[in-house]
Amino acid sequence: MAESEPTMENSDSADKEEFNDVPNGNQSKATSLSVTTEPSAVLQISVDEISSESLSLSWDTPAGGVKSYIVTCCSEGNIVQELVTDTNNLTLSNLMPGETLQVSAQLPNGGTSKLAVTSVRTKPHLEMLLKDLGLEQHYKEKLSLSTVLQIDQKTITDEPARCNSDLPWYFLKKLMMVNVTARNVKCTSVCESDFDDPAGNTESDDDDSCDSQHSDDINPLDIITALFLCSDGFVQQEIALKMSMCQFSVPLLLPNCDTEQCTLMLWAMRDIVKKYRPQSLSESKGFTEERIVLSELPMISFVRLGECSLSKSEILNKLLSNSQQYHDTFIHHDMECGDSPKKISNGLAEITWYLPCGTKNMDVFSEPVAIANLHGDIASFETQFSFLCETSAAVFVFFDNLDSECEILTNQHHKAQIFLVGNHQSTPSSKDARKKLATKFGLNKSNVLFKAKHMNGADFVKDLRKKISNVVENSKMKMTIEQMADIAHELGILVDEDSSECQDAKKNADAITAEIHDTLKYKEDQLPLQGQIWKELTRLEKEEFRPRNVGSQDIEKYKSDLQEKKKELREKQNSYDISKGMTCFIKAVSSPRIERCYFLKWMRMNLDNVSREKLSGLREQYKEKCKNSENKEDIKDIDRQLSNSSLGTEHFFREMGQIYEASLCLPETDPSRQQLQHLPKLCAELLLDGFPVELVDGDASNIPLRWVSDVLSQLNGLVSSKSKILVVTVLGVQSTGKSTLLNTMFGVQFAVSSGRCTRGAFMLLIRIDEDVKKELNCDFMVIIDTEGLKSAELAQLDNSHEHDNELATLVVGLSDITIINIAMENSTEMKDILQIVVHAFLRMKEVGKKPKCQLVHQNVSDVSAHEKNLRDRKLLLEQLNEMTQAAAKMEKKEENKSFTDVMEYSPDTGNWYIPGLWNGNPPMAPVNAGYSEAVYELKKNIIQILGSCASSANNISEFTEWMKSLWTAVKHENFIFSFRNSLVADAYTRLCTEYNKWEWEFKKNMYRWVTNAETRISNFGTFAVKSEMSDMRKHLKKEASTELSKWETKILNNLTQYFKQTEGHVYLVEAYRADFVNSAKSLRREMENSVFNQLAAAADIRQGMAELDRIKENHTNDLEGRVRALIDKCREKKCEMTGEELDEEFDRMWEEMVKEIHFSKQKPSNIIVMVQHHLWDNVAHKGSHACQLLSQKSLKDCGVGHLKYTVEGLYKQFKHVLCWVFNIEDHVMALQKLSDSIIMTCSQLVTEKIERKNNCHDTYIQEILHTIDEKLQNNQEIKTEIEFEVSLKQHICGFAARKFQKMHEDFIQVNDPYRCLDRNKEKFRADFKDVFQERDQCQKKAKEFTELCLRPAVEDFVNRSLGLDIIDEMLTSKQFSTRMDLQYSILLDLLSKCDFENYRSYIHSYEQYVKKWILDQIVERFSKGSTTFEFEDQHIKSTINSINDAINKAKGKSGDFKTFVEGICQELGDKLVISQDALHAFMTLNDADQEQFADWLTECVKVMAEGLREKFKETNIQMKLKNLHVKPQSVLFTKLIGCGKQCPFCKAPCEAGGNNHTEHWTSLHRPEGLGRYRWKSSTELVTDICSSLVISDNSFSCSATNGEWHPYKKYREIFEDWSIAPDVSLQASDYWKYVMKKFNTKFAEAYKAKPADIPASWKAITSKQAEASLKESFHIQ
Repeated sequence: MAESEPTMENSDSADKEEFNDVPNGNQSKATSLSVTTEPSAVLQISVDEISSESLSLSWDTPAGGVKSYIVTCCSEGNIVQELVTDTNNLTLSNLMPGETLQVSAQLPNGGTSKLAVTSVRTKPHLEMLLKDLGLEQHYKEKLSLSTVLQIDQKTITDEPARCNSDLPWYFLKKLMMVNVTARNVKCTSVCESDFDDPAGNTESDDDDSCDSQHSDDINPLDIITALFLCSDGFVQQEIALKMSMCQFSVPLLLPNCDTEQCTLMLWAMRDIVKKYRPQSLSESKGFTEERIVLSELPMISFVRLGECSLSKSEILNKLLSNSQQYHDTFIHHDMECGDSPKKISNGLAEITWYLPCGTKNMDVFSEPVAIANLHGDIASFETQFSFLCETSAAVFVFFDNLDSECEILTNQHHKAQIFLVGNHQSTPSSKDARKKLATKFGLNKSNVLFKAKHMNGADFVKDLRKKISNVVENSKMKMTIEQMADIAHELGILVDEDSSECQDAKKNADAITAEIHDTLKYKEDQLPLQGQIWKELTRLEKEEFRPRNVGSQDIEKYKSDLQEKKKELREKQNSYDISKGMTCFIKAVSSPRIERCYFLKWMRMNLDNVSREKLSGLREQYKEKCKNSENKEDIKDIDRQLSNSSLGTEHFFREMGQIYEASLCLPETDPSRQQLQHLPKLCAELLLDGFPVELVDGDASNIPLRWVSDVLSQLNGLVSSKSKILVVTVLGVQSTGKSTLLNTMFGVQFAVSSGRCTRGAFMLLIRIDEDVKKELNCDFMVIIDTEGLKSAELAQLDNSHEHDNELATLVVGLSDITIINIAMENSTEMKDILQIVVHAFLRMKEVGKKPKCQLVHQNVSDVSAHEKNLRDRKLLLEQLNEMTQAAAKMEKKEENKSFTDVMEYSPDTGNWYIPGLWNGNPPMAPVNAGYSEAVYELKKNIIQILGSCASSANNISEFTEWMKSLWTAVKHENFIFSFRNSLVADAYTRLCTEYNKWEWEFKKNMYRWVTNAETRISNFGTFAVKSEMSDMRKHLKKEASTELSKWETKILNNLTQYFKQTEGHVYLVEAYRADFVNSAKSLRREMENSVFNQLAAAADIRQGMAELDRIKENHTNDLEGRVRALIDKCREKKCEMTGEELDEEFDRMWEEMVKEIHFSKQKPSNIIVMVQHHLWDNVAHKGSHACQLLSQKSLKDCGVGHLKYTVEGLYKQFKHVLCWVFNIEDHVMALQKLSDSIIMTCSQLVTEKIERKNNCHDTYIQEILHTIDEKLQNNQEIKTEIEFEVSLKQHICGFAARKFQKMHEDFIQVNDPYRCLDRNKEKFRADFKDVFQERDQCQKKAKEFTELCLRPAVEDFVNRSLGLDIIDEMLTSKQFSTRMDLQYSILLDLLSKCDFENYRSYIHSYEQYVKKWILDQIVERFSKGSTTFEFEDQHIKSTINSINDAINKAKGKSGDFKTFVEGICQELGDKLVISQDALHAFMTLNDADQEQFADWLTECVKVMAEGLREKFKETNIQMKLKNLHVKPQSVLFTKLIGCGKQCPFCKAPCEAGGNNHTEHWTSLHRPEGLGRYRWKSSTELVTDICSSLVISDNSFSCSATNGEWHPYKKYREIFEDWSIAPDVSLQASDYWKYVMKKFNTKFAEAYKAKPADIPASWKAITSKQAEASLKESFHIQ
């Protein structure tokens, strides 16, 4: 209660009455304060501290001074005590009820002041205790179950309680784990730690220090009472249930000392179910199981009157315990803190039950009996005593003295027998009172029990037992706790069930369950959608994924028919009206949260009550029959009866899910569908409130995927979308306590009563507290409980092998840690179960997830179990290894040799030995403390493992995605090759995207390095670079190796760092790490070959040019000498010469020079011979036959026209003609197609080399031969003979040799010394005239240098650089990020254009189409020119800056004009390739002034820059692309086309990342008819899709099988490097189904076939659905 503020009154009267609580639970009268002051001075009195029995006061000192203050304590007008104080504050202790406090101020003159009054009250005991326990806020805002069950620091650490506020949580933590030591709650005191002083200093000066410490201890009963007062109904129910399991007494009447009211805890006890065997059933071995509040039992009550020297509670504990085992059911004074004074728990009536086990020697009582125990003196708690007298068969009154307390006994209207229990210490007057009472009540001697002085405790308890047994056997006074509620109402006692929410929920639940008379009939009538229809839907769904009855039918048509049947079943479901029961259920769960929770509890309890009787018996029969495997039919029959008789809330939610799923087949605007859209949110709210939700329907062995997905989606909306979850799952044999283990570990409530056995799998959500979130990196923990896996023998009966495998795979796949519950005693059964589990773990490892595992061995109680079982653990590991090898063989993943290969497991730390659940014989056995402690240690370990887990937790959306893809894959026959998941796909895409970035950075930097190296080589031997060519080659090769190693290391380091991440689910793609490492190494090798080849070509060509350059330089120097001589000659004439005369003189001199100079003509090399030589080297190692084939035909005659592949032999030719007529691709056509593709690739390569206008080099033909070998290697599925390979290489080398010959001759012609000289004749003529006439050459020469030397070099630089810029820009677009993105973009583009010829081209000329498409994208992107111009402008600015810097640097150096120009060229030598011909021509006859030339050059460079800008602006993108050294379309194509492999059946391209992947796959397969397949009998195009065929029993024949038929399921025996996964969903191939449907006739015409028989379901596919399927297949959000 809130503390009241003091009030101030100017009054002479001081009496104000309020109530104080006192220790006995009654409320005291008010404590009043009267304070007198002088009339003029009103004092401000403040109350500084209030407790239950004391007040601290302070007041202002009045003006004028005070001699002293007098505080008087009065009771009923009498002064009890008078205190005098000199200070203005005082603490008053030990206040009693009804006392008045008066405070007066004595003035120096002897007078007193007038009164100023303030009224306050002491705090009640309840408020003080709740504050002490830290529960005060929960008195109004009750503790909820989600708060109690959340995982926080306290639940996972062993820190003892340090202060009183820790005690309730310490108690709850232990109680929720059903630990019988839960009531041993005490703070760790300083005193206790002193006793453990290692120095041995045990002496203490203060002997009372420990006593004072213990005086603060809180009685456990007060803690229990406080928790019940501060908890909501659901927590109270949970506490009562767990206390009952521990065999603790539970509150029957809960007092509230603040309101003096007590409450009957009927609701709190509702969930307690007890199972026992009375004597009457001991012969038949039957048992009774019922809800305890509904059990009609005699109740024996024990009360105390006045003081009593006997401990009532301790005697009761002895009374209830048999000779074998003592247990503290009731808290008594000899228990820890049991002697601490009770502050709020007096008036608490507790109840427990004695339930017999049917064994005469062990049972204390032969029949069940309830025992009630009232704490406190009945004189103070008359209401509680009256209640017990009205409801009990007998009341035992304990007393010491009866002198004055007889009234309370005589005033009661007793239905119960009264027994008086006294001690030998009773006074004589007590004896008189006893006689008086005995006479009044007609008590005989047997109703009075007296413990004599000489009687020991055991005899006394024995006598007491006899009297109770007598009452139990003879009394007809039996009553259920539910019936007691009426008596409680009569006596004014509250009942906890009386709240409106609870009563409304009860009415709703009763309205539903009252209609249940026959469970099976009720389910058929009221829950029809989940019956046979749902099971048939499940069967059809599994048949779609695992076609077993397809026979010889067209598989796609068969699947289409299955879809039609499913549609009909959904329509049938929609035809049902929602039943009355379901209408009531949905309405009730739609009510406000508290009422909804009450309703579901009532429903669960009511349904358990309905089905318990039948199910308990059936379950017992099932267990008995299972012991003997011969009773197979009986077991099967009982199992069916169990399923039919079972009815729980999960059945109603299952029906709700089916109603919802069926409604999704209706149009979106349909009112019926719209009315049901809120259902998933309701279920999500329940999950958030801690209710278990069914994940797998155990009866149908299926997940209603859409329903569960939408529930989880709604849950994601209710919490933060970033909320992470970790999943803990339990797997194991039937009836081995899996649910009990989870309930104990996490305090939750999965169904465990004998009538209810878990079917399928349930998930439950537990919150993680803020203090643990950082440690676990998650917000919630999902607990999944599963049905027991069956042994092989039992599984045969109902064909549940498949179901068990599916369930195990699903839950292992979902979990972060899996608890495997095994029983060592049954090794055969254990082996069966572990076989299933090992399969599940192997499957997870293969799809990228490696869950953690803990093996739990239950019922192992020996303290040395861990050591003793060392041999067993070794044996177990050997068995696990054997199973792993067997499973790996079955799953075709034989590289897994041991159990630890497939999961993280250590035999030493991964095994837990847990003792039996019960400590003794049920029903009176409490839960074994060892069990709770062992489970607690397991829980701590699990949380520790999850905290240290490297992989990141999933959010709810990711968990949903995992669930969907796991379940889809589980339904296929081959899980590993069927598993496809968007999280894995996303992780793989992210890895590919990152790798592609690294790869491009590597390539780009090497392109730039090579460009720079080629520039340096081109400038070799000029002013820019002067060194020996051999030195330069060595230096560049070394530099290249260093650069290559640097980038290779960088990529490998990036990969290492990438896989160290905890975010982004990188662990899912761990299996691909090796592929990417190999790709990085392969990339380095590929780049090394390319770089070295380019360096060799550039160096050799430059070396070849060196001699030509020397000749040309000599000729230029000769010419310059002649011209200068001519100038001197002309000047000697000393007369003006006209232009014509000068021309004549110059022409005459030129003719003489041409005659005199010997121009040695360069002879062109014979390129054909060089090519022939390299071809011979390439083929020589293939054997003598290959060499013989080469020598049969001259290379000159090869490469002319089209290479047509033909076959020899009449039969083969006839077969080929037939295939050609029917347009069927045979081996000949496959080879022709392959050769055409290789020829086209090599032609483009030759064209690219020729466009460079360079000299021919050996590396060119080596590169072409390498490309041919690579292409043949990549198409090994097409078997090629040596004849084919030789003729193909001869053909390609033939046309390449001719083109290279022409390129070589053109190069020689362009660089012919005479031609070079002749090209500059007019320039020399002009220079001659200028020098002769002494004109200023500076401007002209500056312009000449700019136009002839710099401009071509700058243009060349831009063309060398622009290609990389364009590629960079294109890579910013998502469609060029990865191969999958490229595929998705192309297919989407095809769909938007919807043109048949485009599709045909894409399917049959895939590489050609993709190249063209990439080029079109580049052209489209850069057609406006602004982006390319920005890049060009940047490069122009960069080169202009370099040129200006070079000019300025050259200016600063001393020397003549030649030195100045050489200085500029030298500075630009690393960036620009300046033509040597142009430079020599420019330097000839150059008499320009250096300084003026430099100024003019700067101006000319500006003009040149503007000119180039204008030129680039006007040039279109197509022309630009032609001029580029690095062709963006080719680089992008090579980068994104990957390996270029196509599906052997439907020709869909491979999308695997990296170039060195070991397995090919594609996201989207096509109907085989699009790849020219047709039925032999009808010649109709085939509609089958390979992703469906690989799970069918059909066969195929093709060139790779040599025309033999081969099963599709074993396609990997033929195409071992292809992985064809079944469709991720049945709609995944809708894209190509739509294309085939739309262009069926056109494809048939093009392929000379008949149109396909299109399945009915395909005809309904729209363009929008095709696009949606495309997104689904490529995991586009």
